[in-house]
Amino acid sequence: MDFLHTLFFFIIAIGILISFHEFGHFWVARKTGVKVLRFSVGFGKVLWSKQKTPNDTEYVISAVPLGGYVKMVDEREGEVKAEDLPFAFNRQSIGVRTAIVAAGPLFNLMLAIMLFWVALVVGETGLKPILGEIKPGTLAATAGFAEGDEILAVNSKETKTWTEAMSALITFAMDGESKVAIKVKTVTGEQLDKTINISESDREDSEKLYDHLGFTPWSPKLKPIINEVLPDSAALAAGLKKDDLIVSADGNPISDWLQWVEYVKQRPEIAIKLAVERQGVPLNIIITPKSVQAGEKAEGKIGASVYMPEGLLKSMTVEYSLPPLEAVPAAFKTTYDYSVITLRMMGKMLVGKASVKNLSGPISIAQIAGQSANMGFVYFIKFMGLVSVSLGILNLLPVPVLDGGHLMFFGIEAIKGSPVSEKAQIFFQQIGMALLLLLMVTAMVVDVQRLIH
Repeated sequence: MDFLHTLFFFIIAIGILISFHEFGHFWVARKTGVKVLRFSVGFGKVLWSKQKTPNDTEYVISAVPLGGYVKMVDEREGEVKAEDLPFAFNRQSIGVRTAIVAAGPLFNLMLAIMLFWVALVVGETGLKPILGEIKPGTLAATAGFAEGDEILAVNSKETKTWTEAMSALITFAMDGESKVAIKVKTVTGEQLDKTINISESDREDSEKLYDHLGFTPWSPKLKPIINEVLPDSAALAAGLKKDDLIVSADGNPISDWLQWVEYVKQRPEIAIKLAVERQGVPLNIIITPKSVQAGEKAEGKIGASVYMPEGLLKSMTVEYSLPPLEAVPAAFKTTYDYSVITLRMMGKMLVGKASVKNLSGPISIAQIAGQSANMGFVYFIKFMGLVSVSLGILNLLPVPVLDGGHLMFFGIEAIKGSPVSEKAQIFFQQIGMALLLLLMVTAMVVDVQRLIH
């Protein structure tokens, strides 16, 4: 079911993003007078089609929903009727051809702006950016951060939620900033400015950078009181009930829930002698945690949740949204920021200053699609916005086969006064295809390595 859930939302996201890209080509082609023979959502076998007359565009839905395409009248792709020659793509001016080709990636960037705008207006509920325990030896510890500090802004960018704060911090760090200024409010209410110093080696891999930063969200110390006991669980089999207070385990005092969770994790299929208090009456219970595979090792799990005092969760979260008009420049700014960081990261990987581990292939993208959908509507459309930015920027790169490669050929044609020869175009397109295949294989290898580790 998890696989099907992930696959479903991956197809939805990629299908929408690529179809919108192709719609950009289609819409501008129609507006500039180029005849479009077919607009297809998906590839492969045609499942449904509609065409008003033989001279109109055929609208198609095909079997493989991972993209789409636009087929225009073009003498380079087959014989064209005499009456259609004025509407052929290859006979249009450089300006018209440039507009049609550029429309795809530009529509992706426009879609990103719209998606980020919706996310900002709808708003989200997230954890307050309050720091938990700061581990020694991390960048946070070196910069003097303390447990309980609340992050107010990163490089003057206001951060209302934990996700916003960490996203801004990672973005600025990977963007090449050697010093990132962070404004915090301490537990005493004092506002301080602290600086994280980031070296080139720190930013080679975004995942390692996050670990090295050493920021973790704050969580309250909860009493080890049972709230819900799950069916078919070790807790139910042992006789634990709602409101039971765990006093000790194997004679070791248990003072908070996280301590109890860690104790259980380390004892899969090992019997634990519990001292429990039920409505003021002491009880002795034997519980054997079930073994659950977590990565490369087994962990214990009893199948019970903790009692959380009323109002505690609400005090830890914040609701954040913007009015529709204020959200417009914010959406443009978000799209611009992600576009810049995407370009710079590509450049750094190209010259070897950033690890290829920062690449995400189809497996990683599918996983994030499923995870973001689980988190809620806003998180899913923000994910789609990020991927739409990546598609737009990637397609504008001057690599033959991509839209940017065609734009490069048009630029050369404008300078020399004649089109690039078909032989030269084919040669460079073969190089471009080889580069794209290399990139795809590299991204797949990185994806598989992530799965293994």
